[in-house]
Amino acid sequence: MKITELKADRKGIIRSIGTDEHFVSRITSVGLIEGTPFQIVRNDKKMPVLLFARETLLALNRNDCESIEVEEVNS
Repeated sequence: MKITELKADRKGIIRSIGTDEHFVSRITSVGLIEGTPFQIVRNDKKMPVLLFARETLLALNRNDCESIEVEEVNS
């Protein structure tokens, strides 16, 4: 599933990141790599997706989020 499909307060793990080298470089530079656990803080339509990962709050562009595949985890 795409990261944009998760609702606020849901947790997940990043399973894959797109193939565009520039995007992969940007997203990995902030610590988001395959296997990274995260929690969605806010996911409102037409707004950036806010997530908490690696002790950091990140705002991700919704278009960029379409390149991030995740797995939801229950905790």
